[in-house]
Amino acid sequence: MAQIRLENISKTFHSKHHTVEAVKDVSLEIDKGEIYGIIGFSGAGKSTLVRCINLLERPTAGEVFLGDTELTSLSAAELRQHRKKIGMIFQQFNLLASRTVEKNISLPLESSGKSREDIAKKVAELLEYVGLSDKAKAYPSQLSGGQKQRVAIARALANDPEVLLCDEATSALDPQTTKSILNLLVKLNRELGITIVVITHEMAVIKKICNRVAVMEHGKIVEEGEVFSVFADPQQQITRDFINTTSNLSEVYELIEQDSPVVRLKNGEKLVKLQYLKAEVSEPLISAVTQKLGVIFNILFSDVEIIDGCPLGGTVSILSGAKSAEAVEYLKEKGIHVEVIKDAAVS
Repeated sequence: MAQIRLENISKTFHSKHHTVEAVKDVSLEIDKGEIYGIIGFSGAGKSTLVRCINLLERPTAGEVFLGDTELTSLSAAELRQHRKKIGMIFQQFNLLASRTVEKNISLPLESSGKSREDIAKKVAELLEYVGLSDKAKAYPSQLSGGQKQRVAIARALANDPEVLLCDEATSALDPQTTKSILNLLVKLNRELGITIVVITHEMAVIKKICNRVAVMEHGKIVEEGEVFSVFADPQQQITRDFINTTSNLSEVYELIEQDSPVVRLKNGEKLVKLQYLKAEVSEPLISAVTQKLGVIFNILFSDVEIIDGCPLGGTVSILSGAKSAEAVEYLKEKGIHVEVIKDAAVS
């Protein structure tokens, strides 16, 4: 069931000298309980799009649905009530420097009509949940970046939201801290059932926690689907560009340009790049090909990781043997994308 539905969303910014179409006719559905990623390079329109979900940016055109409710048609008072169902965290944390950690977290509750005792109890529960019970009286300036983001997450959870929007929430953090924050997001998704929308320019974030992904370029969604499917068999150049930012497989082309001895071939050898296209790859295919056809794989380098329990990535190898052409066809039949980069035919 779609919890968030965007229909033909566009957002145009006007200034005195020019007009910017930040989002152009975007439609998408995000299911209840999933972690949905939106990835794009700077200027792609992804942050503007996510702000249209809670109407921090009101769309120039189109409709925004939260469940069965169309948000752009609501009155200001009605919108304030529905916004409580949507939490949001940001790259720069947006904490109030003059307030302690507990006072930052309690801010959304101060106009809720709850008693001081109930607010204090809720804040204590949230601090324990994000692992910061000992920081209740600290100020933001006394916290690390990861701790600040945990406070921001706790504050976003104060009203028990159904949806959490994360706008580049890990971009200001080091890799180790990023991992801990992503683990926390997965935890609250699984334990609290919160739908999470992740905006990022980092492939690693999408691959780590997202179920589905949309790729944005120039204000439009150009590719969408399950994370494994999109990144195993990208249809758009922009998606391939993202994959290349985190994979070392593309380095083979630089080695060829440099005429590196690593990729020089002898007669009868093939330089091949193998990439998984199916999620159901379980048999040891390279070993099988070697035994079945008597060919030899000299693996130069590889980049394989597990996404949703399935191998994603591949290897760059030199393939040799009289039946190397048969080996290429065999691997293709088994759902492996095989690119013959160089072929040194027998002279």
